[in-house]
Amino acid sequence: MEEQATVVYVDEELADLIPEFLENRRRDVEQIKRLAQEGKYEELARLGHNLKGSGGGYGFPEISAIGKRIEEAGARSDREAMTTLCERLATYLATVTVQIRRPE
Repeated sequence: MEEQATVVYVDEELADLIPEFLENRRRDVEQIKRLAQEGKYEELARLGHNLKGSGGGYGFPEISAIGKRIEEAGARSDREAMTTLCERLATYLATVTVQIRRPE
């Protein structure tokens, strides 16, 4: 089943920051995989907390929502949920399309 692209509209003043923000989130996916393998749930909870806080500020509420769930799964040491959430974040990052919202 092919994932449908998600379009996110961001303010023009954030446009230059978005590529690096998304690239950092892709690196987070790799870090989540590694930390989950190593059983470092406290670090995963912290990483999830950071995702939760930064996603909305850049116009990506879905990243914040996933981050919240990663934080919660880390607090529970829930490796299965962490794997699912990591896949969800990776899929979202692979399918998200950014459109710049110009001031009127």
